[in-house]
Amino acid sequence: MGFTDLLEEVGGFGRYQWIHVTLISFPGLMMASQNLLNNFISGIPTHHCSLPSNHSLHNLSLSYQVDEKQLLRVFIPPDSSGSRLDRCRRYVEPQWQLLAANSSANVSMLPTEGCMDGWTFDRSEFLATTVSEWGLVCSLRPLKQMIQTIYMGGVLTGAIIYGGLSDRFGRRSVLIWSYLQLGVLGCSSALSPSYTAYCIFRFLSGMAVSGIILNGVSLKVEWIPTKSRTLVGTLTSFFFTFGQMILAGLAYWLRDWRKLQVVVCAPQFLFFTYSWWYSESARWLVLNRRSEDALKTLHRVARINGKPEMINKLTMEVLHSHMSKEIESSHSSFTAFDLLKTRGMRRISICLIAVWFSTSFAYYGLAMDLQKFGVSIYLMQIIFGAVDFPAKLFALAILSFLGRRVSQVCCLFLSAAIIFANIFVPTDMQTLRTVLACLGKGFTSASFTTVYLYTGELYPTVIRQTGMGFVSTMARVGSMAAPAVLILDEVLPALPSLVYGGSAVLAGCFACFLPETLNMPLPDTIEDVEEKWSGRSSASTQKGGVSRKEGVVSSDGVMSDESVALKELKETEGSGLNAL
Repeated sequence: MGFTDLLEEVGGFGRYQWIHVTLISFPGLMMASQNLLNNFISGIPTHHCSLPSNHSLHNLSLSYQVDEKQLLRVFIPPDSSGSRLDRCRRYVEPQWQLLAANSSANVSMLPTEGCMDGWTFDRSEFLATTVSEWGLVCSLRPLKQMIQTIYMGGVLTGAIIYGGLSDRFGRRSVLIWSYLQLGVLGCSSALSPSYTAYCIFRFLSGMAVSGIILNGVSLKVEWIPTKSRTLVGTLTSFFFTFGQMILAGLAYWLRDWRKLQVVVCAPQFLFFTYSWWYSESARWLVLNRRSEDALKTLHRVARINGKPEMINKLTMEVLHSHMSKEIESSHSSFTAFDLLKTRGMRRISICLIAVWFSTSFAYYGLAMDLQKFGVSIYLMQIIFGAVDFPAKLFALAILSFLGRRVSQVCCLFLSAAIIFANIFVPTDMQTLRTVLACLGKGFTSASFTTVYLYTGELYPTVIRQTGMGFVSTMARVGSMAAPAVLILDEVLPALPSLVYGGSAVLAGCFACFLPETLNMPLPDTIEDVEEKWSGRSSASTQKGGVSRKEGVVSSDGVMSDESVALKELKETEGSGLNAL
Protein backbone atom coordinates (compact mmCIF):
# COMPACT_ATOMS: atom_id res chain seq x y z
CA MET A 1 0.00 0.00 0.00
CA GLY A 2 1.25 3.47 -0.81
CA PHE A 3 0.36 7.03 -1.64
CA THR A 4 -1.24 5.98 -4.95
CA ASP A 5 -3.80 4.03 -2.95
CA LEU A 6 -4.49 7.11 -0.83
CA LEU A 7 -5.14 9.17 -3.97
CA GLU A 8 -7.64 6.57 -5.17
CA GLU A 9 -9.39 6.57 -1.81
CA VAL A 10 -9.85 10.37 -1.81
CA GLY A 11 -11.32 10.36 -5.31
CA GLY A 12 -8.58 9.38 -7.76
CA PHE A 13 -8.54 11.84 -10.65
CA GLY A 14 -11.56 13.71 -9.36
CA ARG A 15 -12.88 17.27 -9.32
CA TYR A 16 -9.93 18.59 -7.35
CA GLN A 17 -7.38 17.11 -9.78
CA TRP A 18 -9.24 18.55 -12.77
CA ILE A 19 -9.24 22.06 -11.30
CA HIS A 20 -5.70 21.71 -9.96
CA VAL A 21 -4.20 20.53 -13.26
CA THR A 22 -6.10 23.11 -15.32
CA LEU A 23 -5.06 26.06 -13.17
CA ILE A 24 -1.41 25.00 -13.14
CA SER A 25 -1.46 24.44 -16.90
CA PHE A 26 -2.88 27.87 -17.85
CA PRO A 27 0.48 29.67 -17.33
CA GLY A 28 1.86 27.36 -20.04
CA LEU A 29 0.11 29.63 -22.55
CA MET A 30 2.59 32.36 -21.62
CA MET A 31 5.65 30.15 -21.05
CA ALA A 32 5.97 29.46 -24.77
CA SER A 33 5.80 33.22 -25.31
CA GLN A 34 8.69 33.74 -22.92
CA ASN A 35 10.94 31.14 -24.53
CA LEU A 36 10.30 32.26 -28.12
CA LEU A 37 9.82 35.96 -27.44
CA ASN A 38 13.19 36.91 -28.92
CA ASN A 39 11.97 35.98 -32.40
CA PHE A 40 9.73 39.07 -32.31
CA ILE A 41 11.21 41.28 -29.59
CA SER A 42 14.55 41.15 -31.41
CA GLY A 43 13.35 40.66 -34.96
CA ILE A 44 15.70 42.13 -37.57
CA PRO A 45 13.83 44.56 -39.86
CA THR A 46 15.06 45.17 -43.39
CA HIS A 47 17.59 47.99 -43.12
CA HIS A 48 20.31 49.97 -44.84
CA CYS A 49 22.71 52.73 -43.89
CA SER A 50 21.12 56.09 -43.24
CA LEU A 51 21.91 58.71 -45.81
CA PRO A 52 24.37 61.50 -44.95
CA SER A 53 22.72 64.16 -42.81
CA ASN A 54 22.72 66.74 -45.65
CA HIS A 55 20.57 64.52 -47.92
CA SER A 56 16.85 63.79 -47.74
CA LEU A 57 15.73 60.72 -49.65
CA HIS A 58 12.20 62.01 -50.07
CA ASN A 59 13.20 65.46 -51.36
CA LEU A 60 15.81 63.99 -53.70
CA SER A 61 13.28 61.58 -55.19
CA LEU A 62 11.04 64.54 -56.03
CA SER A 63 13.93 66.51 -57.52
CA TYR A 64 15.23 63.71 -59.73
CA GLN A 65 11.77 62.29 -60.48
CA VAL A 66 12.75 58.75 -59.59
CA ASP A 67 11.39 56.48 -56.91
CA GLU A 68 13.19 56.13 -53.62
CA LYS A 69 14.34 52.56 -54.32
CA GLN A 70 16.20 53.68 -57.44
CA LEU A 71 17.66 56.67 -55.63
CA LEU A 72 19.09 54.45 -52.89
CA ARG A 73 21.49 52.96 -55.48
CA VAL A 74 23.27 56.32 -55.48
CA PHE A 75 24.15 55.97 -51.81
CA ILE A 76 24.06 52.21 -51.05
CA PRO A 77 26.09 49.55 -52.92
CA PRO A 78 24.63 46.11 -53.73
CA ASP A 79 25.52 43.20 -51.46
CA SER A 80 27.64 40.21 -52.50
CA SER A 81 24.69 38.51 -54.21
CA GLY A 82 23.94 41.64 -56.26
CA SER A 83 20.19 41.15 -55.78
CA ARG A 84 19.66 43.62 -52.92
CA LEU A 85 21.27 46.60 -51.27
CA ASP A 86 24.05 46.12 -48.74
CA ARG A 87 22.86 46.42 -45.16
CA CYS A 88 26.10 47.57 -43.57
CA ARG A 89 27.97 49.72 -46.12
CA ARG A 90 27.39 52.94 -48.06
CA TYR A 91 29.36 54.89 -50.68
CA VAL A 92 31.77 57.50 -49.36
CA GLU A 93 30.40 59.91 -51.97
CA PRO A 94 27.00 59.76 -53.74
CA GLN A 95 27.32 58.06 -57.13
CA TRP A 96 24.87 60.11 -59.24
CA GLN A 97 26.04 58.53 -62.48
CA LEU A 98 24.33 55.29 -61.42
CA LEU A 99 20.95 56.92 -62.13
CA ALA A 100 21.71 56.91 -65.84
CA ALA A 101 19.84 54.16 -67.64
CA ASN A 102 22.95 53.05 -69.61
CA SER A 103 25.38 53.34 -66.71
CA SER A 104 28.14 50.72 -66.83
CA ALA A 105 30.14 51.83 -63.80
CA ASN A 106 32.00 49.10 -61.90
CA VAL A 107 30.41 49.56 -58.48
CA SER A 108 32.78 47.06 -56.85
CA MET A 109 35.64 49.54 -57.29
CA LEU A 110 33.85 52.48 -55.70
CA PRO A 111 35.01 53.42 -52.17
CA THR A 112 32.58 52.54 -49.34
CA GLU A 113 32.35 53.09 -45.60
CA GLY A 114 30.36 51.85 -42.63
CA CYS A 115 27.05 53.30 -41.54
CA MET A 116 28.42 56.51 -40.04
CA ASP A 117 24.95 58.00 -39.46
CA GLY A 118 23.24 54.83 -38.20
CA TRP A 119 20.63 52.79 -40.03
CA THR A 120 17.24 53.26 -41.57
CA PHE A 121 14.85 50.41 -40.69
CA ASP A 122 11.82 49.29 -42.65
CA ARG A 123 8.70 49.47 -40.43
CA SER A 124 6.36 47.29 -42.51
CA GLU A 125 7.03 44.07 -40.54
CA PHE A 126 8.07 45.49 -37.15
CA LEU A 127 7.24 48.92 -35.78
CA ALA A 128 10.00 48.72 -33.18
CA THR A 129 12.32 45.98 -31.90
CA THR A 130 15.36 45.93 -29.66
CA VAL A 131 17.41 45.64 -32.86
CA SER A 132 16.06 48.86 -34.37
CA GLU A 133 16.09 50.72 -31.03
CA TRP A 134 19.70 49.92 -30.09
CA GLY A 135 21.15 49.30 -33.57
CA LEU A 136 21.95 45.60 -33.05
CA VAL A 137 22.95 44.96 -36.66
CA CYS A 138 26.14 44.51 -38.65
CA SER A 139 29.07 44.36 -36.22
CA LEU A 140 26.65 44.45 -33.27
CA ARG A 141 24.46 41.63 -34.59
CA PRO A 142 25.86 39.02 -32.11
CA LEU A 143 24.30 41.12 -29.33
CA LYS A 144 20.88 40.20 -30.71
CA GLN A 145 21.52 36.49 -30.11
CA MET A 146 23.16 37.37 -26.80
CA ILE A 147 19.74 38.43 -25.43
CA GLN A 148 18.43 34.89 -25.93
CA THR A 149 21.60 33.34 -24.53
CA ILE A 150 21.39 35.52 -21.40
CA TYR A 151 17.70 34.66 -20.97
CA MET A 152 18.48 30.94 -21.23
CA GLY A 153 21.30 31.49 -18.76
CA GLY A 154 18.65 32.75 -16.36
CA VAL A 155 16.53 29.67 -17.02
CA LEU A 156 19.61 27.55 -16.32
CA THR A 157 20.29 29.37 -13.06
CA GLY A 158 16.65 29.10 -12.05
CA ALA A 159 16.64 25.35 -12.68
CA ILE A 160 19.58 24.94 -10.30
CA ILE A 161 18.38 27.32 -7.59
CA TYR A 162 14.63 26.76 -7.63
CA GLY A 163 14.96 23.00 -8.04
CA GLY A 164 16.80 22.79 -4.74
CA LEU A 165 14.66 25.42 -2.98
CA SER A 166 11.43 23.61 -3.85
CA ASP A 167 12.71 20.38 -2.28
CA ARG A 168 13.45 22.41 0.83
CA PHE A 169 10.54 24.89 1.02
CA GLY A 170 7.89 23.14 -1.04
CA ARG A 171 6.65 23.16 -4.62
CA ARG A 172 3.72 25.50 -3.93
CA SER A 173 5.72 28.26 -2.22
CA VAL A 174 8.39 28.46 -4.91
CA LEU A 175 5.76 28.33 -7.66
CA ILE A 176 3.81 31.25 -6.17
CA TRP A 177 7.00 33.30 -5.83
CA SER A 178 8.00 32.53 -9.44
CA TYR A 179 4.67 33.87 -10.75
CA LEU A 180 5.21 37.15 -8.91
CA GLN A 181 8.85 37.44 -9.97
CA LEU A 182 8.04 36.94 -13.65
CA GLY A 183 5.13 39.38 -13.53
CA VAL A 184 7.14 42.18 -11.88
CA LEU A 185 10.45 41.75 -13.70
CA GLY A 186 8.90 40.85 -17.05
CA CYS A 187 6.82 44.01 -17.13
CA SER A 188 9.76 46.05 -15.82
CA SER A 189 11.89 44.90 -18.75
CA ALA A 190 9.52 46.78 -21.07
CA LEU A 191 10.74 49.99 -19.40
CA SER A 192 14.42 49.19 -19.96
CA PRO A 193 16.35 52.34 -20.89
CA SER A 194 19.32 50.42 -22.28
CA TYR A 195 20.42 47.11 -23.74
CA THR A 196 22.27 46.18 -20.53
CA ALA A 197 19.23 46.81 -18.33
CA TYR A 198 17.04 44.74 -20.64
CA CYS A 199 19.46 41.80 -20.51
CA ILE A 200 19.47 41.88 -16.70
CA PHE A 201 15.68 41.84 -16.57
CA ARG A 202 15.52 38.98 -19.07
CA PHE A 203 18.01 36.96 -17.04
CA LEU A 204 15.90 37.33 -13.89
CA SER A 205 12.72 36.57 -15.86
CA GLY A 206 14.35 33.39 -17.14
CA MET A 207 14.97 32.28 -13.56
CA ALA A 208 11.27 32.73 -12.79
CA VAL A 209 10.22 30.81 -15.92
CA SER A 210 12.31 27.85 -14.78
CA GLY A 211 10.70 27.96 -11.34
CA ILE A 212 7.22 27.96 -12.89
CA ILE A 213 7.83 25.09 -15.30
CA LEU A 214 9.68 22.77 -12.94
CA ASN A 215 7.43 23.24 -9.93
CA GLY A 216 4.27 23.20 -12.03
CA VAL A 217 5.22 19.83 -13.51
CA SER A 218 6.07 18.30 -10.14
CA LEU A 219 2.99 19.67 -8.37
CA LYS A 220 0.79 18.21 -11.10
CA VAL A 221 2.52 14.82 -11.21
CA GLU A 222 2.44 14.35 -7.44
CA TRP A 223 -1.36 14.79 -7.28
CA ILE A 224 -2.21 12.59 -10.28
CA PRO A 225 -2.87 8.82 -9.92
CA THR A 226 -0.54 6.52 -11.80
CA LYS A 227 -3.01 5.51 -14.54
CA SER A 228 -3.80 9.13 -15.49
CA ARG A 229 -0.25 10.48 -15.71
CA THR A 230 0.36 9.80 -19.42
CA LEU A 231 -2.91 11.26 -20.70
CA VAL A 232 -2.86 14.30 -18.41
CA GLY A 233 0.84 15.01 -18.96
CA THR A 234 0.45 15.00 -22.73
CA LEU A 235 -2.82 16.94 -22.90
CA THR A 236 -1.56 19.71 -20.62
CA SER A 237 1.47 20.15 -22.89
CA PHE A 238 -0.97 21.50 -25.51
CA PHE A 239 -1.12 24.70 -23.46
CA PHE A 240 2.46 25.35 -24.61
CA THR A 241 1.41 24.61 -28.19
CA PHE A 242 -1.48 27.08 -28.06
CA GLY A 243 0.93 29.56 -26.46
CA GLN A 244 3.17 29.54 -29.54
CA MET A 245 0.23 30.45 -31.75
CA ILE A 246 -1.02 33.10 -29.31
CA LEU A 247 2.46 34.66 -29.40
CA ALA A 248 2.28 34.96 -33.19
CA GLY A 249 -1.12 36.66 -32.96
CA LEU A 250 -0.03 39.10 -30.26
CA ALA A 251 3.20 39.96 -32.08
CA TYR A 252 1.33 40.55 -35.35
CA TRP A 253 -1.22 42.76 -33.57
CA LEU A 254 1.21 44.88 -31.53
CA ARG A 255 4.46 44.91 -33.57
CA ASP A 256 6.13 46.97 -30.85
CA TRP A 257 8.54 45.17 -28.57
CA ARG A 258 7.72 47.11 -25.39
CA LYS A 259 3.96 46.57 -25.74
CA LEU A 260 4.47 42.89 -26.53
CA GLN A 261 6.72 42.47 -23.50
CA VAL A 262 4.04 43.84 -21.17
CA VAL A 263 1.18 41.85 -22.70
CA VAL A 264 2.93 38.46 -22.36
CA CYS A 265 4.06 39.13 -18.75
CA ALA A 266 1.03 40.88 -17.20
CA PRO A 267 -1.07 37.64 -16.95
CA GLN A 268 1.43 36.36 -14.37
CA PHE A 269 -0.26 38.60 -11.79
CA LEU A 270 -3.52 36.71 -12.39
CA PHE A 271 -1.73 33.37 -11.99
CA PHE A 272 -0.12 34.66 -8.80
CA THR A 273 -3.53 35.65 -7.41
CA TYR A 274 -5.23 32.28 -7.83
CA SER A 275 -2.14 30.15 -7.09
CA TRP A 276 -2.80 30.51 -3.36
CA TRP A 277 -5.62 28.00 -3.87
CA TYR A 278 -3.13 25.23 -4.73
CA SER A 279 -2.51 22.47 -2.20
CA GLU A 280 1.07 21.57 -1.36
CA SER A 281 2.20 18.10 -2.39
CA ALA A 282 1.17 15.66 0.36
CA ARG A 283 4.16 13.51 -0.54
CA TRP A 284 6.52 16.41 0.07
CA LEU A 285 4.78 17.31 3.36
CA VAL A 286 5.21 13.78 4.70
CA LEU A 287 8.86 13.68 3.69
CA ASN A 288 9.45 16.96 5.51
CA ARG A 289 7.86 15.73 8.76
CA ARG A 290 4.66 17.69 8.29
CA SER A 291 2.26 14.77 8.37
CA GLU A 292 -0.50 16.80 10.04
CA ASP A 293 -0.47 19.28 7.17
CA ALA A 294 -0.46 16.40 4.68
CA LEU A 295 -3.52 14.89 6.42
CA LYS A 296 -5.39 18.22 6.30
CA THR A 297 -4.53 18.54 2.60
CA LEU A 298 -5.83 15.04 1.86
CA HIS A 299 -9.04 15.83 3.78
CA ARG A 300 -9.50 18.96 1.67
CA VAL A 301 -8.99 16.98 -1.55
CA ALA A 302 -11.47 14.33 -0.40
CA ARG A 303 -14.06 17.01 0.38
CA ILE A 304 -13.66 18.69 -3.03
CA ASN A 305 -13.81 15.31 -4.77
CA GLY A 306 -17.12 14.51 -3.09
CA LYS A 307 -15.69 11.91 -0.69
CA PRO A 308 -16.59 13.39 2.72
CA GLU A 309 -16.79 9.92 4.30
CA MET A 310 -13.03 9.59 3.86
CA ILE A 311 -12.36 12.50 6.22
CA ASN A 312 -13.12 10.36 9.29
CA LYS A 313 -11.56 7.22 7.85
CA LEU A 314 -8.30 8.89 6.84
CA THR A 315 -6.42 9.30 10.12
CA MET A 316 -2.79 9.84 11.03
CA GLU A 317 -2.37 6.11 11.63
CA VAL A 318 -3.73 5.28 8.18
CA LEU A 319 -1.47 7.89 6.58
CA HIS A 320 1.60 6.52 8.36
CA SER A 321 0.75 2.92 7.47
CA HIS A 322 0.56 3.87 3.79
CA MET A 323 3.72 5.96 3.82
CA SER A 324 5.98 4.25 6.34
CA LYS A 325 8.85 4.00 3.89
CA GLU A 326 8.59 7.69 2.96
CA ILE A 327 8.55 8.73 6.62
CA GLU A 328 11.63 6.65 7.27
CA SER A 329 13.47 8.19 4.32
CA SER A 330 12.68 11.72 5.54
CA HIS A 331 15.33 11.36 8.25
CA SER A 332 17.97 11.72 5.53
CA SER A 333 18.84 14.86 3.60
CA PHE A 334 19.63 14.75 -0.11
CA THR A 335 21.64 16.90 -2.49
CA ALA A 336 22.45 16.82 -6.19
CA PHE A 337 25.46 14.60 -5.39
CA ASP A 338 23.02 11.84 -4.40
CA LEU A 339 21.89 11.71 -8.04
CA LEU A 340 25.26 10.19 -8.93
CA LYS A 341 26.07 8.11 -5.86
CA THR A 342 24.32 4.84 -6.68
CA ARG A 343 24.50 2.79 -9.85
CA GLY A 344 20.87 3.19 -10.82
CA MET A 345 20.66 6.92 -10.08
CA ARG A 346 23.96 7.58 -11.84
CA ARG A 347 22.91 5.81 -15.03
CA ILE A 348 19.49 7.50 -15.07
CA SER A 349 21.03 10.94 -14.53
CA ILE A 350 23.70 10.54 -17.24
CA CYS A 351 21.15 9.32 -19.80
CA LEU A 352 18.68 12.10 -18.95
CA ILE A 353 21.40 14.74 -19.25
CA ALA A 354 22.06 13.62 -22.83
CA VAL A 355 18.35 13.53 -23.71
CA TRP A 356 17.56 16.94 -22.22
CA PHE A 357 20.56 18.61 -23.86
CA SER A 358 19.94 17.20 -27.32
CA THR A 359 16.19 17.85 -27.31
CA SER A 360 16.60 21.48 -26.29
CA PHE A 361 19.61 21.94 -28.59
CA ALA A 362 17.72 20.82 -31.70
CA TYR A 363 14.42 22.46 -30.67
CA TYR A 364 15.81 25.95 -30.23
CA GLY A 365 18.13 25.58 -33.19
CA LEU A 366 15.03 25.17 -35.37
CA ALA A 367 12.66 27.51 -33.53
CA MET A 368 14.85 30.56 -32.92
CA ASP A 369 15.70 31.51 -36.52
CA LEU A 370 12.32 31.83 -38.23
CA GLN A 371 13.43 34.66 -40.53
CA LYS A 372 15.66 32.32 -42.55
CA PHE A 373 12.67 30.59 -44.19
CA GLY A 374 11.83 33.54 -46.43
CA VAL A 375 8.13 33.77 -45.46
CA SER A 376 6.28 35.88 -42.91
CA ILE A 377 7.74 35.33 -39.46
CA TYR A 378 4.23 35.45 -37.97
CA LEU A 379 3.01 32.73 -40.34
CA MET A 380 6.06 30.58 -39.57
CA GLN A 381 5.40 30.87 -35.85
CA ILE A 382 1.81 29.69 -36.34
CA ILE A 383 2.95 26.78 -38.52
CA PHE A 384 5.63 25.80 -36.02
CA GLY A 385 3.01 25.89 -33.26
CA ALA A 386 0.36 23.99 -35.24
CA VAL A 387 2.73 21.12 -36.09
CA ASP A 388 2.93 20.35 -32.37
CA PHE A 389 -0.67 19.09 -32.34
CA PRO A 390 -0.13 15.97 -34.49
CA ALA A 391 3.34 15.52 -33.01
CA LYS A 392 2.04 15.42 -29.44
CA LEU A 393 -0.90 13.19 -30.35
CA PHE A 394 1.68 10.88 -31.86
CA ALA A 395 3.65 11.08 -28.60
CA LEU A 396 0.50 10.32 -26.58
CA ALA A 397 -0.21 7.22 -28.65
CA ILE A 398 3.25 5.73 -28.40
CA LEU A 399 3.62 6.72 -24.72
CA SER A 400 0.49 4.73 -23.90
CA PHE A 401 1.19 1.68 -26.06
CA LEU A 402 4.96 1.46 -26.45
CA GLY A 403 6.07 2.97 -23.15
CA ARG A 404 8.28 5.89 -22.21
CA ARG A 405 11.65 4.50 -23.26
CA VAL A 406 10.66 3.49 -26.80
CA SER A 407 8.78 6.78 -27.25
CA GLN A 408 11.81 8.82 -26.23
CA VAL A 409 14.11 6.91 -28.55
CA CYS A 410 11.70 7.13 -31.50
CA CYS A 411 11.19 10.89 -31.14
CA LEU A 412 14.94 11.56 -31.04
CA PHE A 413 15.83 9.29 -33.96
CA LEU A 414 12.98 10.58 -36.14
CA SER A 415 13.93 14.21 -35.49
CA ALA A 416 17.56 13.41 -36.37
CA ALA A 417 16.53 11.63 -39.59
CA ILE A 418 14.48 14.65 -40.74
CA ILE A 419 17.22 17.13 -39.86
CA PHE A 420 19.73 15.06 -41.85
CA ALA A 421 17.31 14.76 -44.78
CA ASN A 422 17.03 18.54 -45.01
CA ILE A 423 20.75 18.74 -45.77
CA PHE A 424 20.21 17.13 -49.18
CA VAL A 425 17.30 19.36 -50.23
CA PRO A 426 18.43 22.15 -52.62
CA THR A 427 18.17 25.66 -51.22
CA ASP A 428 15.82 26.74 -54.02
CA MET A 429 13.22 24.18 -52.82
CA GLN A 430 12.27 26.42 -49.94
CA THR A 431 8.81 24.92 -49.42
CA LEU A 432 10.14 21.40 -48.95
CA ARG A 433 12.88 22.66 -46.63
CA THR A 434 10.26 24.48 -44.55
CA VAL A 435 8.04 21.38 -44.35
CA LEU A 436 10.95 19.21 -43.20
CA ALA A 437 11.98 21.82 -40.63
CA CYS A 438 8.43 21.83 -39.26
CA LEU A 439 8.43 18.04 -39.00
CA GLY A 440 11.79 18.09 -37.26
CA LYS A 441 10.52 20.70 -34.82
CA GLY A 442 7.39 18.59 -34.23
CA PHE A 443 9.38 15.52 -33.22
CA THR A 444 11.67 17.52 -30.95
CA SER A 445 8.54 18.96 -29.35
CA ALA A 446 7.22 15.43 -28.83
CA SER A 447 10.58 14.54 -27.30
CA PHE A 448 10.19 17.47 -24.88
CA THR A 449 6.72 16.26 -23.90
CA THR A 450 8.06 12.77 -23.26
CA VAL A 451 11.13 13.75 -21.29
CA TYR A 452 9.23 16.07 -18.92
CA LEU A 453 6.86 13.24 -18.00
CA TYR A 454 9.60 10.60 -18.05
CA THR A 455 11.95 12.51 -15.74
CA GLY A 456 9.22 13.10 -13.16
CA GLU A 457 8.54 9.35 -13.11
CA LEU A 458 12.18 8.24 -12.95
CA TYR A 459 13.35 10.30 -9.98
CA PRO A 460 12.07 9.46 -6.47
CA THR A 461 9.98 11.91 -4.43
CA VAL A 462 12.75 12.63 -1.94
CA ILE A 463 14.91 14.18 -4.63
CA ARG A 464 12.55 14.67 -7.58
CA GLN A 465 12.81 18.44 -7.81
CA THR A 466 16.56 18.44 -7.33
CA GLY A 467 16.78 15.83 -10.08
CA MET A 468 14.52 17.78 -12.42
CA GLY A 469 16.57 20.90 -11.83
CA PHE A 470 19.85 19.03 -12.30
CA VAL A 471 19.12 17.35 -15.63
CA SER A 472 17.17 20.28 -17.05
CA THR A 473 20.25 22.46 -16.62
CA MET A 474 21.65 20.61 -19.62
CA ALA A 475 18.55 21.61 -21.59
CA ARG A 476 19.36 25.23 -20.79
CA VAL A 477 22.96 24.70 -21.87
CA GLY A 478 21.61 23.25 -25.11
CA SER A 479 19.30 26.22 -25.66
CA MET A 480 22.19 28.61 -24.97
CA ALA A 481 24.48 26.78 -27.41
CA ALA A 482 21.92 26.42 -30.23
CA PRO A 483 22.07 30.04 -31.50
CA ALA A 484 25.88 29.93 -31.58
CA VAL A 485 25.83 26.88 -33.88
CA LEU A 486 23.76 28.81 -36.44
CA ILE A 487 26.83 30.96 -37.12
CA LEU A 488 28.58 27.86 -38.52
CA ASP A 489 26.49 28.03 -41.70
CA GLU A 490 28.91 30.72 -42.89
CA VAL A 491 31.63 28.05 -42.89
CA LEU A 492 29.48 25.22 -44.31
CA PRO A 493 25.70 25.55 -44.77
CA ALA A 494 25.09 21.92 -43.78
CA LEU A 495 27.18 22.09 -40.60
CA PRO A 496 24.45 23.27 -38.17
CA SER A 497 22.14 20.45 -39.34
CA LEU A 498 24.92 17.89 -38.92
CA VAL A 499 25.54 19.08 -35.37
CA TYR A 500 21.84 19.15 -34.40
CA GLY A 501 21.10 15.77 -35.97
CA GLY A 502 24.21 14.10 -34.59
CA SER A 503 23.35 15.28 -31.11
CA ALA A 504 19.85 13.78 -31.39
CA VAL A 505 21.25 10.42 -32.53
CA LEU A 506 23.67 10.31 -29.61
CA ALA A 507 20.90 11.17 -27.14
CA GLY A 508 18.66 8.47 -28.63
CA CYS A 509 21.37 5.91 -27.94
CA PHE A 510 21.59 7.06 -24.32
CA ALA A 511 17.79 6.88 -23.96
CA CYS A 512 17.93 3.15 -24.76
CA PHE A 513 19.50 2.56 -21.35
CA LEU A 514 16.71 4.19 -19.31
CA PRO A 515 14.27 1.97 -17.35
CA GLU A 516 10.61 1.76 -18.38
CA THR A 517 8.03 3.50 -16.14
CA LEU A 518 4.73 2.82 -17.92
CA ASN A 519 1.99 1.96 -15.38
CA MET A 520 4.55 1.96 -12.56
CA PRO A 521 3.89 3.81 -9.29
CA LEU A 522 6.10 6.83 -8.63
CA PRO A 523 9.27 5.92 -6.71
CA ASP A 524 9.60 7.65 -3.35
CA THR A 525 13.09 6.70 -2.21
CA ILE A 526 16.47 6.08 -3.83
CA GLU A 527 16.16 2.46 -2.66
CA ASP A 528 13.03 2.11 -4.79
CA VAL A 529 14.98 3.19 -7.84
CA GLU A 530 17.80 0.78 -7.11
CA GLU A 531 15.38 -2.13 -6.60
CA LYS A 532 13.60 -1.42 -9.88
CA TRP A 533 16.84 -0.88 -11.77
CA SER A 534 18.48 -4.08 -10.63
CA GLY A 535 15.24 -6.06 -10.84
CA ARG A 536 15.57 -7.36 -7.32
CA SER A 537 13.29 -6.98 -4.33
CA SER A 538 14.24 -7.12 -0.70
CA ALA A 539 12.72 -10.43 0.20
CA SER A 540 11.24 -10.84 3.64
CA THR A 541 13.33 -8.09 5.19
CA GLN A 542 12.24 -6.14 8.19
CA LYS A 543 12.75 -2.39 7.98
CA GLY A 544 11.12 0.26 10.14
CA GLY A 545 8.86 -2.35 11.75
CA VAL A 546 7.13 -3.18 8.45
CA SER A 547 7.57 -6.48 6.63
CA ARG A 548 8.52 -6.51 2.94
CA LYS A 549 7.07 -9.58 1.26
CA GLU A 550 8.95 -11.31 -1.49
CA GLY A 551 7.66 -10.25 -4.89
CA VAL A 552 6.76 -6.86 -6.29
CA VAL A 553 7.46 -3.93 -4.00
CA SER A 554 5.40 -0.80 -4.52
CA SER A 555 7.40 2.40 -4.75
CA ASP A 556 4.67 4.27 -2.90
CA GLY A 557 4.89 2.16 0.21
CA VAL A 558 5.74 -1.28 1.60
CA MET A 559 3.45 -4.19 0.71
CA SER A 560 1.51 -5.20 3.81
CA ASP A 561 0.16 -8.41 2.38
CA GLU A 562 0.90 -10.81 -0.45
CA SER A 563 -2.41 -10.22 -2.22
CA VAL A 564 -1.55 -6.58 -2.92
CA ALA A 565 1.75 -7.63 -4.45
CA LEU A 566 0.03 -10.21 -6.65
CA LYS A 567 -2.54 -7.62 -7.76
CA GLU A 568 0.18 -5.19 -8.86
CA LEU A 569 2.08 -8.02 -10.57
CA LYS A 570 -1.00 -8.89 -12.63
CA GLU A 571 -1.53 -5.26 -13.57
CA THR A 572 2.07 -4.98 -14.68
CA GLU A 573 1.87 -8.20 -16.72
CA GLY A 574 -1.37 -6.96 -18.26
CA SER A 575 0.36 -3.90 -19.65
CA GLY A 576 2.45 -6.14 -21.90
CA LEU A 577 5.66 -4.30 -20.95
CA ASN A 578 8.72 -5.06 -18.90
CA ALA A 579 8.26 -3.14 -15.63
CA LEU A 580 11.98 -2.58 -15.10
